[in-house]
Amino acid sequence: METLNKQNGRFGKWVKTSITARMLMIGFLILILLIPLSFIKSLIVERMNRQQEVVQEINQKWGKEVLLYGPILKVPYKTYKEKFVRNQKTKETRTEVEEKIRYAYFFPKELNIKSSINPEEKKRGIYKTAVYNSKINIDGNFTKPDFSEKDINEEDILWNKSRLIIKTSNLKGVNNLVEIKLHKNTYAFTSKYEDNNNEKAYYNYLNLHKLESKFLNEEDLPKKSDTNFSLSLSINGSKQIRFIPIGKETSVHINSDWKTANFIGEYLPFNSDKISDNGFDAKWKILDINRPFSQQSFNGIPNLKEYAFGVNFMIPVDEYQKSERSAKYGFLVIGLTFLIFFLIQTMSKISIHPFQYLMIGVALTMFYTLLISISEHSSFLKAYLIASIAVVLLIALYSKSILKGIKFPLFIGASLTTLYAFIFVIIQLENYALLVGSIGLFIILASVMYASRKIDWQNG
Repeated sequence: METLNKQNGRFGKWVKTSITARMLMIGFLILILLIPLSFIKSLIVERMNRQQEVVQEINQKWGKEVLLYGPILKVPYKTYKEKFVRNQKTKETRTEVEEKIRYAYFFPKELNIKSSINPEEKKRGIYKTAVYNSKINIDGNFTKPDFSEKDINEEDILWNKSRLIIKTSNLKGVNNLVEIKLHKNTYAFTSKYEDNNNEKAYYNYLNLHKLESKFLNEEDLPKKSDTNFSLSLSINGSKQIRFIPIGKETSVHINSDWKTANFIGEYLPFNSDKISDNGFDAKWKILDINRPFSQQSFNGIPNLKEYAFGVNFMIPVDEYQKSERSAKYGFLVIGLTFLIFFLIQTMSKISIHPFQYLMIGVALTMFYTLLISISEHSSFLKAYLIASIAVVLLIALYSKSILKGIKFPLFIGASLTTLYAFIFVIIQLENYALLVGSIGLFIILASVMYASRKIDWQNG
């Protein structure tokens, strides 16, 4: 029994005085603290998803993004196919000609789009998004359709059954009657429900709605010379506005007083001074040689969404992304802070209880909950400053009661301040984040190696 007590005493003394035991204890506590860190990352993802749900709900009620594809001239034509029919009784075979109606789609020769956009912020609770009203004027002309690709005879073209088509992603936001003036007459558009399953699935894939005019008068068609057209639209939208450059020569002019817009898509404006403090005034000019599709299609309306371009009006909200990036450094912050206390404890022979290490680790994890909650009501910079100052002061004051002096708490406060500042710089950087992070970690490693050079590791 006495031998067992002596062994327990030696083990207890080893746990209290051994450097190895202390390192094992700190490593175990760091692993334990990874659990609340994982919950914090889940919380950030949950808040991000909630924000996206609210923004989508606002956009859904106001009007989704605007993607405009058209106008397109749809011309039916006849095709003929011979087939052999065998009479089972007489065993005779005869030839029949099967007639089928197909459709050709032709894009404009010139397409000019001018849009004036008035965005505004919409809020729900702590979340906000950008919506807008757009005034869109479209004009241009069609040239004579070219059926030479299919070797179609003139008499097989059903000119009197021709229509105009416009496709858009946002019917709900349209505020006016959609009418187009073609040559001498005006034609109204109506929504076209696709009752063909394959065609319906195709349009759902495009995520675009189809508007179709009534039959066009032959006198308005470009059978002999180019035919001009014009139409005006007023559409409520959100997130972004985009156009597809289907003209042989497409010119687009978009202006707005929105200052945080960014240009998206396959093509960028050609005017360099497009954004200023008063908004932007952007212009595009795209030729048919600039895009890899032709001016006509005999196999349905092609999917050209990937060639769309325009302007994004989303409010830059990156607080959650920055919070998520900062949480990824949680393991580094906890590990380095514990390392500082471990070095101080080892070199000064001051006893620090595992519970005190745990309290310091919990305080470090509280930084992220403070950061997330405050950034939802303020900027990320203010939230980061408030959260980091609060945690640094808390740990510095707490360490004063542990280390019984002012020198070490000041050093700990300065070290944590430097560490949080270093992580903030890394979060702000994109192209140089890896370089700055690598240099910073190298300096930290060199400092730790220098500080630990006098520790007697052999007696641990």
